[in-house]
Amino acid sequence: MTYEELVKQVRDAYGDVDASKVAEHVAFQFNVTGEAEGAFYLEISDGKVSVEPYEYYDRDVLVTAPADTILQIANGKLDPVKAFLTGKIKAEGNLGKAAFLKELSGKEKPAKKAPARKPAAKKEASAKDSAGKGKKA
Repeated sequence: MTYEELVKQVRDAYGDVDASKVAEHVAFQFNVTGEAEGAFYLEISDGKVSVEPYEYYDRDVLVTAPADTILQIANGKLDPVKAFLTGKIKAEGNLGKAAFLKELSGKEKPAKKAPARKPAAKKEASAKDSAGKGKKA
């Protein structure tokens, strides 16, 4: 995986998340180690989440981790607090604001409309109709 692919995947993971309940401004910088090495930031501002491929010098929290761990957190497969406590990630800065990352990770995104399906009741009715055909009293 390249650095650009990682940033895109994290952006996609957080792109539709509703952050309207986060009243304050929060900025995380992620320093990626190993594969896809580089730095990017995630910012929560005005109820929206932005992910950009740049360093954020006035950040609240600095997170250092491998790309796969960052993706697991972004996709809700790994609790960021557990990752910190087990040493999978390193975090520096305002760890109180780091809790916002947990709130965003793995949040349900707005449901996409599924294609319309025929109601099951029609199928049951037609099965009853065909079972009753041909039998006269």
